[in-house]
Amino acid sequence: MFALSRIAAIFPPPRFMTLPSVGVDISESSLKYVQFHTENSSRTLVHWGDIPLPAGVVVRGTIAEVGGLVEALEKVRAVCGTPYIRVSLPEERAYLFETTIKRGTPEKDIRNLLEFRMEENVPLSPKDAFFDYEIVEDETDDQLLHIGVAVYAKETILTYYDACKKARLMALSLEVEADAIARAAVPRTEKGVSMILDIGRVRSGLGIVEKQTLLYTSTIDIGGQQFSEVLRRQFNDLDEAAITELKNERGLLASGKKDDVYETLLSPVAALRDEIATRLVYWNTRNASSGERKIEKIILCGGSVNMAGLPEYLTETLGIEAERVDVWRNVFLPSGAVPPISLRYSYGYATAIGLALRDSIEQESI
Repeated sequence: MFALSRIAAIFPPPRFMTLPSVGVDISESSLKYVQFHTENSSRTLVHWGDIPLPAGVVVRGTIAEVGGLVEALEKVRAVCGTPYIRVSLPEERAYLFETTIKRGTPEKDIRNLLEFRMEENVPLSPKDAFFDYEIVEDETDDQLLHIGVAVYAKETILTYYDACKKARLMALSLEVEADAIARAAVPRTEKGVSMILDIGRVRSGLGIVEKQTLLYTSTIDIGGQQFSEVLRRQFNDLDEAAITELKNERGLLASGKKDDVYETLLSPVAALRDEIATRLVYWNTRNASSGERKIEKIILCGGSVNMAGLPEYLTETLGIEAERVDVWRNVFLPSGAVPPISLRYSYGYATAIGLALRDSIEQESI
């Protein structure tokens, strides 16, 4: 059974107030939002958008200029017409750990047990943190429950919550970006382990999920901006649109002869690959006794995954299948419907879509 995450649901609203909400993905460069209308088990995308954030509003997951974020959130409310939102939290501010407890432990006792184990696993005391957990079903062990725990400093959570409140919005849930992406990208019946790589503008978020449960997260300081910078130095007479075209049309597609684009991009992409490889080795080594927990594939998402040849390059050099995300996999659009967001831009909406899907899953659990 998939256990619903409620990271920092500080003031959970009554059930009757759980009306259709908007998924809001907050990053350093922009705020993306998605809202669905659900009817007869199918969903229609009714609102979506990308609101740029000025530099310095959000810095490495910390809200440095609250007013700028509040202004962007107010625009979401004006467009969508609802005060209910679900918000992503920055991966670089999250602490995750795994643990086990005896199967059959009363639910009311689980949180107390996890509080004691927090001090052994994260540099925060329980009184200074909010945490939540998900249970990973394991049919092979009838004695223990395997649990993934996510922890945030209260200061981080309250800053995001207060920004929503100042924009006259109610945050129904706040959760790790990779957790939301998994809800959109990983089939609900998936039993294996996948790595999610979210390549953003300035850095990449990496998460490892088992059965849609997030168990590990990390941040890599390499993103689309670095790819653009090396091309700009090589082709200094090109504007941003031309640089983007070089990445997306030629990218890592070597032509068999000297290719300046391929050779220029190879260094930062190889650096990204090396960072991924380090985390693959870490995960697979720590789980060497259980072949079933070996990472089986890499799901690529984010606004900078359009680079031509990127999935093929990672597949070949890492020895694991890498594929771009299908953000509509779990959405269940009406038969014959064509998503209004183009494929190229859809990769950047994976987090917002996963957040917006939370409504349906919570209704199923009632």
